Amino acid sequence: MKLSVVMPVYNERQFIETIVDRVLAVSLPRLEIGLVVVDDCSTDGTRDVLQRIARPGVSVHFHDVNQGKGAALRTGFAKADGDLVLIQDADLEYNPQEYPMLLAPILEGHADVVYGSRFLGGPHRVHLFWHYVGNKFLTLLSNMMSNLNLTDMETCYKAFRREVVQKMTLRSDRFGFEPEFTQKVARGGWRVYEVPISYRGRDYAEGKKIGWKDGVSAIYTIVKYRFVD
Repeated sequence: MKLSVVMPVYNERQFIETIVDRVLAVSLPRLEIGLVVVDDCSTDGTRDVLQRIARPGVSVHFHDVNQGKGAALRTGFAKADGDLVLIQDADLEYNPQEYPMLLAPILEGHADVVYGSRFLGGPHRVHLFWHYVGNKFLTLLSNMMSNLNLTDMETCYKAFRREVVQKMTLRSDRFGFEPEFTQKVARGGWRVYEVPISYRGRDYAEGKKIGWKDGVSAIYTIVKYRFVD
C-alpha cells in the first residue's frame, strides 16, 4: 500500500526544508510514502527552496496565482496516487512521527477517516485563548450540523482512504476546506475516528495565517454544506 502525504505551502521558506525532511524520515513498515507538495504562489523564496530540494518521492507542483489552502489541497489530491491520503501543513506545528497513530484505525479496518485532535490530551503549546474558543465553537456548530462528535474539526491532521475525496466535490478555496470536508464526510456515511496528537502552535508573529474572517467564513461554510453538495 502507498500513503500520499499532501502538503499545501504558502510562504514557508523558513520551515519547508525541515518539514519535508521530517516527513521523509517517517518509518511506516507497511506503507510506501509519497509526498505531494503544492506551492500556492509563494512570494518569499519558498518556490526556490522547493526547486532546490526536489528528490525522488517528492512531487512538487506550483500555482501561478495564490488561491488558498483548499485550492492547493484539491491540486494535491488530484496528483496523489496513494491508497491512503494524509494532510500535512508546511510549518512545524504538527509532528509527522505521529503518522502511525493516525493511520492505525484505517489500517486495522476500523475507520475510513481519522482526525488528529489537539484537544484529546496530547502535549501542546499553551497560548492564544480566543483562537481556542473559536476552534471549539466551530467544532460544536459543525457537530450540530453533521451529527458527528468531534473534538477538533479544524485540525490539519486528517487521514483517509483516497476514495473518500474521489467521491466528493470540494469547492472551498481557503480555510473553508476543513468544515466543508467534515460535512461531506458525515453526509457520505464514512467511518470516522479521532486520535490524540501533540501540537506546537505558533502565533501570528511566527507566521500563523488563519484569522477571524476565516472563522466567520467557516460558519457560513458549515451551514451551507450541511444542505448543499
